[in-house]
Amino acid sequence: MNNNPIGIFDSGVGGLSVARSIREKLPNEDMVYIADSLNAPYGNKSDEFISMRSSYIIDHLIGMKAKAVVVACNTATVSAIDMLRNNYSIPIIGVEPGIKPAVAASKSGTIGVLATEQTVNSVSFQNLVNRFSDEAHIETQSCPGLVELMETHKFEGHEIRYMLERYVMPLLEKGADTIVMGCTHFAFLTKILREIIGSELKIINTYQAVAIETSRQLNVNNLLTSNTKDGDTEFLSSNVHEKTALLFEKLWGEPVIVSGFA
Repeated sequence: MNNNPIGIFDSGVGGLSVARSIREKLPNEDMVYIADSLNAPYGNKSDEFISMRSSYIIDHLIGMKAKAVVVACNTATVSAIDMLRNNYSIPIIGVEPGIKPAVAASKSGTIGVLATEQTVNSVSFQNLVNRFSDEAHIETQSCPGLVELMETHKFEGHEIRYMLERYVMPLLEKGADTIVMGCTHFAFLTKILREIIGSELKIINTYQAVAIETSRQLNVNNLLTSNTKDGDTEFLSSNVHEKTALLFEKLWGEPVIVSGFA
C-alpha cells in the first residue's frame, strides 16, 4: 500500500497550491488531485453539503487506491474534518487558517484573516480564533466572489485586484500587520496582495505546513513510498471544459491532462 497515491481534493483549483508544496516535499510520491470546480466555491454551501460531497470524493479517491487524503480546502476542513476522520481509517490531513504562526509573527498584536463565508462562520474556525484571543486581536473578512473569479481564470488584472483590495483594506485600517490567507485559492494571489499592502506587512500561507504534516503522517503510518523515480500526478475536475487544462497548467507550472470527475 505504501506505493499507492496520495489523494488530494479541493472545491476547485486552489488546492493546487498545497499539491505543489507536497510535490516539492515528497517528489517520489504518486498523487491524484480532484478539483470539485462544478460546485465551487464551498464557502457558500451548507455543512451538510460539504460533508456529503467530501465523503463522495474521498470514496472515489479510495477507489483509486489512495493511501491517505489531503483535504486541501480550508472550508471543507473546518466543516467536515472531524466527521471524515471518524468515518475513514486512512490518514486524513486537513488545512486550517494559519492563525498560530500569524500571532507569532505579528508585532502590532492585530492580525487579519481573509477567508470564505463558510469558514468565517464555522464553529471550528471560531474555536480556533478563541484559542488565540488572549494573544492577539483577530479580525476576519469573508471574501464572497473571490474564489468564483479565480475559477474563471482571473488570477490577475484590475477586477481581481480591486476586489482583493476592497477586502483587505478594512483589516489594515483596524491595525492588522499580518494577513492570513484563509483559503487555499488565495495563495495564488500572494503577489497581488504584496503589491497592495507593501513589503513591511506579513502574509501567512499554510501550504508548506500541510506538506510537512503530510510527510509526517505518511512516515508514522509507514506509508512513505519505496519508489525512487519521480512521482506521477493525475488530475481530475468535475467541470472540464476547453480552458480547464490551461488553468491547471498555469497553476501547476507545466502541461497536464485533466480528466472528468462526476
